[in-house]
Amino acid sequence: MGIVGNLTPQQRQSFDSQGFIVIESFASTEEIEAMRKRMDELLQDFDPTETASIFSTKNQLKLTNEYFYESAEKISFFFEEKAFDDNGNLKQSKELSINKVGHALHEIDPVFKEFSCSEKVSSLLFSLGYKSPVVIQSMYIFKQPGIGGEVTPHQDNSFLYTEPKTCTGLWLALEDATVVNGCLWAIPESQKNGLVRRFIRGEDGVYFDNPSPSYDQKDFVPIEVKAGSLVVIHGDLIHQSFENQSSNSRHAYSLHVVDTEGCKWAEDNWIQRKVKPEPLYAS
Repeated sequence: MGIVGNLTPQQRQSFDSQGFIVIESFASTEEIEAMRKRMDELLQDFDPTETASIFSTKNQLKLTNEYFYESAEKISFFFEEKAFDDNGNLKQSKELSINKVGHALHEIDPVFKEFSCSEKVSSLLFSLGYKSPVVIQSMYIFKQPGIGGEVTPHQDNSFLYTEPKTCTGLWLALEDATVVNGCLWAIPESQKNGLVRRFIRGEDGVYFDNPSPSYDQKDFVPIEVKAGSLVVIHGDLIHQSFENQSSNSRHAYSLHVVDTEGCKWAEDNWIQRKVKPEPLYAS
């Protein structure tokens, strides 16, 4: 057997053709339990009165603040849009109100760092052709029962742009993801049509440089996966997820990777690092 994480020629061909692949049983039960337990601990220590930051892919402009920018190098907590009542109070416990935690879990927390910098992750990236890959952001996504918000159709290269484009998303299911609890959906081969817009950090906040195109929902296919499966996502692939209308959560751990050799990080990306991230190395 080869190194865990190395793509087979068939997997690489499928990824290049479809824009995504699913690698089943990428993470062990022990790794999943360790990350879920650690997030429970992080949430217990989090005081929700310190911030009321809400994550939204629809209108980040009004919600953006220094907390959002600084999260690039911290472990920060973002609430669901529907988590608060009209008086600004949480409708339910903080554990059931969080949208995501990001964006530097992979650097700061030992449990998440161990997985993010593991041999199988680096092997996967080098088999995709990376020369000097860097995990530029990480997110623990909850997709809470009943209030887990939708993530509108987008491309990862919009947010994490390099010239030439090098972003790849690694989306690890920590629980089974189904059409009922808000699994990923994607338009196969849409990565071949290029990047449609960028998410830019300007003097007055962040904004998209173009309006979102309209997509035919019939073109999307669901990506239902079991816990432990990894979805590898091309940076130009159109993908989304719907609201979680079930009584079950849909936890996931997401990494976004860019290359640092032979390409340039855009200075108007929302992430503007003070400390240069460490690249992953081939085993």
